Amino acid sequence: VTSFITVALTYFQLASEDHRWWWRSLFYGGSTGIFVYAYCFFYYYQRSDMSGMLQTCFFFGYMLIVSYAFFMLLGTVGFFSALFFVRHIYKAIKAE
Repeated sequence: VTSFITVALTYFQLASEDHRWWWRSLFYGGSTGIFVYAYCFFYYYQRSDMSGMLQTCFFFGYMLIVSYAFFMLLGTVGFFSALFFVRHIYKAIKAE
């Protein structure tokens, strides 16, 4: 899913003649990590029964690490899928 969304957004970006896709493809894929960290606030305050400073620090600290790992993992997947897509479409162009 990450690859398909990143390729589609990269295509739309290239179609609008914006060729700076490298960092944006990382953020397109990694945005799921940002969503996971935002959801942990909802989970902590609405669903969990945790309280106290130590539990709060551990929960948000570990969720920050997990969210960063998701960001980097899915961002890398998005970047390499966009790289493969861009190389494929520019290889198919016939310039004579």
